[in-house]
Amino acid sequence: MTAPDSPAPADATAPTGRIVLLTTSHRVAPGLLSWPAWQALRGADRVLSGDPDHPQLPYLREAGVEVEPGSPAARELVDYCLAEGGRTAVVITSAEGESELTDGLARLAGSGRAAMPDLELLPGSYDLPGARLLDLVQVMDRIRAECPWSGTRTNEELVKYGIEEAYELVEAIEEGDREALLEELGDVLLQVVFHARIAQDDPEHPFSIDDVAGGIVDKLIHRHPHVFGDESAETAEDVRRHWLRTKAAEKRRDSVTEGVPLAQPSLALTAKLAFRARTAGLDVALPDGAGIGYELLALAVRAEADGVDPEAALRAAARAYRDAIRAAEG
Repeated sequence: MTAPDSPAPADATAPTGRIVLLTTSHRVAPGLLSWPAWQALRGADRVLSGDPDHPQLPYLREAGVEVEPGSPAARELVDYCLAEGGRTAVVITSAEGESELTDGLARLAGSGRAAMPDLELLPGSYDLPGARLLDLVQVMDRIRAECPWSGTRTNEELVKYGIEEAYELVEAIEEGDREALLEELGDVLLQVVFHARIAQDDPEHPFSIDDVAGGIVDKLIHRHPHVFGDESAETAEDVRRHWLRTKAAEKRRDSVTEGVPLAQPSLALTAKLAFRARTAGLDVALPDGAGIGYELLALAVRAEADGVDPEAALRAAARAYRDAIRAAEG
């Protein structure tokens, strides 16, 4: 005799039915669903959505899929799917999910006392790599529109922040701090998106983050003919020669010094000028002059010729000096 509190034995012939919770990504264009998702929708006996403004609904209706508004209780949905030999119900979840329904289904399934249809979580669309960048663009749009400070900034006013974030990124890399690297890369990315969003409002020469991304994509493809074209490159030196050749053809500069930003740190500036002269095959005598500046110039040129980044080398020495100061203080 079965105890009153024992679950009823399962009937192998009882209908099972199927409940499908269909998830979609707001970062993927509505209507772009996976083939299993379309199969489930077209084969379902009932399709429901608790969100009347779900972005997929117009496209589903256009495809001939009838969608009922509202989200039924778990017990009701289970009974529906178990009836008449088993039915299939697809619930299109909202961006916030269907916590009340899923919690109810979990309670029924966990009780062990109720017959249950098959439960399936079906992703209808997936985020592609880089999809969170779309969120960043949307967040920046809203901040630009609603924040009194961000809404009035100019590109010129953000220059100092870009410089600071770039140095903090360099520090995270040189310190080998992976957590800081993750954060600082985000801060630098914010500067790019912020500057592009400000530029979008320019009345004379506007451009957007899509223009920025499109420009760098075109440049990368053009400067990597060994990847996207017919040329070949076996070594890193081959790649460097490709890069310099295509860059020179693009810029059509009269001097190798053109395009070298003079506002960068002086050691880095000197090393860049020395690199340009060396790769162009120019034999340039160092200018004569008295003073520490010319001595530093000679050291920076020598470092570049030896394959040493003088700016990074001096930073490393400065950190050692900092540690020595702290030791002396202690």
